[in-house]
Amino acid sequence: QVQLVESGGGLVQAGGSLRLSCAASGGTFSNYIMGWFRQAPGKEREFVAAIGWNGAFTRYADSVKGRFTISRDNAKNTVYLQMNTLKPEDTAIYCCAASPRLISPSAVDYHYWGQGTQVTVSS
Repeated sequence: QVQLVESGGGLVQAGGSLRLSCAASGGTFSNYIMGWFRQAPGKEREFVAAIGWNGAFTRYADSVKGRFTISRDNAKNTVYLQMNTLKPEDTAIYCCAASPRLISPSAVDYHYWGQGTQVTVSS
């Protein structure tokens, strides 16, 4: 059983930056593909980014490509999401998730989820 805890959310002005962290425990972190998803009020959960076991492979949603960067530190059991040039439409609860198999944009492929951290971008 893997436990995931996100941190780093907050309120930022448009154009600003935030770095989210997700700390994992209870499993072998390097065995899991890690992803970030977000859900805005009244909207469905959407894929943001994912990273492979050793960080060599990444995948991004088109809406964040070029602005967000996912990375991981297996020695610290932590995955990060660096978010630059934030826009009001990036406002959402951001959750990290762990998948044992696929770098996938589909939430059903992720077995473990954190509670999320709120990101609010003001215009």
